[in-house]
Amino acid sequence: MLKVRSWLDMPDAPQGNPYLEGPYMPTFDEVEINDLEVIGEIPEDLDGVYLRNGPNPKHKPLGRHHWFDGDGMIHAAIFKNGKVSYRNRWVRTTGLAMEDEAGKALWPGLMDPRATDLPIAWGAGHWLKDVSNTDVVPFNGKAITLFYQCGDAYFVDPLTLETEGKVDLEGLKLRQVSAHSKTDERTGEFLFFDYDVKPPYMTYGVLAPDGSLKHFTPIDLPGARLPHDMAITENYTILHDLPLFWDPELLQRGIHKVTFFPELPSRFGVLPRYGDGKDIKWFETDPCYIYHVVNAWEEGDEVVMVACRHMEPEPTFSSRDSELSRMLAWLRMNATLRRWRFNMKTGTAKEEVIDDYNSEFPMVNGWYTGRKTRYSYNVTFADTPTLWFNGIVKYDLETGASQKHFFPEGWVGSESPFAPRVGATDEDDGYVVSFVSNAEKPEAEIQVFDAKDIARGPIARALVPARIPAGFHSCWVPGNTIA
Repeated sequence: MLKVRSWLDMPDAPQGNPYLEGPYMPTFDEVEINDLEVIGEIPEDLDGVYLRNGPNPKHKPLGRHHWFDGDGMIHAAIFKNGKVSYRNRWVRTTGLAMEDEAGKALWPGLMDPRATDLPIAWGAGHWLKDVSNTDVVPFNGKAITLFYQCGDAYFVDPLTLETEGKVDLEGLKLRQVSAHSKTDERTGEFLFFDYDVKPPYMTYGVLAPDGSLKHFTPIDLPGARLPHDMAITENYTILHDLPLFWDPELLQRGIHKVTFFPELPSRFGVLPRYGDGKDIKWFETDPCYIYHVVNAWEEGDEVVMVACRHMEPEPTFSSRDSELSRMLAWLRMNATLRRWRFNMKTGTAKEEVIDDYNSEFPMVNGWYTGRKTRYSYNVTFADTPTLWFNGIVKYDLETGASQKHFFPEGWVGSESPFAPRVGATDEDDGYVVSFVSNAEKPEAEIQVFDAKDIARGPIARALVPARIPAGFHSCWVPGNTIA
């Protein structure tokens, strides 16, 4: 009898989808591997956990699988006393539990026809499964996993990776939480936003370190929008109203067609951290789209934000393009590093180019979130049909200088957070860590870089005899903060 390990082994498994093959092929094993073999030496002063989230579909998709559809799986590299261990676990979401009980997928994916008979649904349009596969952020000694198009916020133990419930949104009288919420590591606060197809089209709030609701306010927008990220400073929050969103006329008919409207400006709303939505101050700049912010801070009368601006918000298609080619085009990235300055006194805004190299998925020293930073660690992209992280680039945001490291051919990296050295004395005194996976074999590495010298290459490579599929966002949880 044929032993079936997963739905990929079935004769009717989806074929010809590159986001189910090679480095994107899901793993169906939850594993724990202690004291990994290391080439080089793991620094003794590297203490904490590198967490990375990403899509890992457990059940056979109902239709065309989009990379964003996969169930969230957390991968962890745990560093202690010069040793490193690896483990992975699915995020035990409400939707995954229901599908496990049914033994099959219940929700359509992002590219499938919208279903109207779902028992429960999430997302701004309320028709998707909250897979909690997008981001993972530290909060109050735990980690929180999040969904890109708004959903629940799940607590995960950063050491065991067990799902420990979720933020009580109903009890707090909140709707949903978007993926790119922010933790201010100095105050312990969790700042979040959500967006919806019905008014209020955006809401914003702050959780205190104990999880109680410290502040909440609706944000007035002209209509339904699709912001991906936000930014914070010590005293302000920056919310995005960008001209890439669902076509309003089609949305009224239940059709979610993302469209770029170049005749509209980009709007950035700056409001005090605990300000009412009516206190927001809007700044207009050239039309663009931003997936990920590097950081933001205050300089005199100005609020400064650094982010990766996408040069082609909406791909160009022809009538002959297939559904697959359209999906691949939307998933490609062409972004350059920019700086925006919003003058709170004069109301003027200015955009500046820092570098024109294609990089994205930026990370900074988490302790400096909302404070002035000099360095950013971004991923670079191979010229491939799929989104392939082929290297790391460290930027000096003051001078525009950069240094790069590229992974060997056939290996794909991950978003790579900064990990401060125990006893660190300055912003880049520490390490950068990354999961690097073989595209063809079920093997991977945990690579450690000296943050001051990325171009040197990894100073340590821990060998992981398991598949770590390519994924999305990550964080570093310092060992002394884990509950």
